[in-house]
Amino acid sequence: MSLSIIIPTLNEAERIAATLDGLQPLRRRGVEIIVVDGGSADATVALAQNAADRVIAAERGRARQMNAGAAAARGEILCFLHAGTRLPENADGLIIDSLARGRRSWGHFDVNIDGRHPMLRIIARMMNWRSRLTGIATGRQAIFITRSLFEAAGHFPDIPLMEDIALSRQLKTYSRPLRIAHRLTTSGRCWEQHWERQGLWRTLLLTWRLRLGCRPGADPRKRTSRDIRSPH
Repeated sequence: MSLSIIIPTLNEAERIAATLDGLQPLRRRGVEIIVVDGGSADATVALAQNAADRVIAAERGRARQMNAGAAAARGEILCFLHAGTRLPENADGLIIDSLARGRRSWGHFDVNIDGRHPMLRIIARMMNWRSRLTGIATGRQAIFITRSLFEAAGHFPDIPLMEDIALSRQLKTYSRPLRIAHRLTTSGRCWEQHWERQGLWRTLLLTWRLRLGCRPGADPRKRTSRDIRSPH
């Protein structure tokens, strides 16, 4: 099975080069790398041009960008990766082998969070534990999915936040996810920045407020501009 990795970006010049550098061994093994830019005002697009197979423009919004990348991708498996997240070196084999061996058509990785604050280690453990318990994954866990299931599930919903959780809920109606215990590493920068501006506990409470807003039956459009600035 062929694999395409789709990376939505918006003003990611500080991180995109390192993210793409880490994907070059996979690219040399035939993995397609697609960067979908939502209108960056910095050097993101220029930095990505020579390190990705395709760099395309899409309407701003992570869900819209990832859906555009999926439409352009050639792979039978789609992996959605945040800028600033580093996959294991053998991520392509782990994804393809896991899907080939199992009867499930989607999954995610466990995570480590890179940063100075000791709370990041606790958040990573909680994120991994929550996903194992609930079967709900976030974009930071590099959700991967067969194209056929992605189409059947209706793509990412066009909402401003928590599109990854909303898609996971839909995918769970087909099966629980595969979990790859080989951990990827994601940047803790956004958490640390929000903690500096808003305070640790206030930010964590806001994050849980957003998650409750994604419960079945809730209207995801009823969010404030303060919510939109929260880490998720």
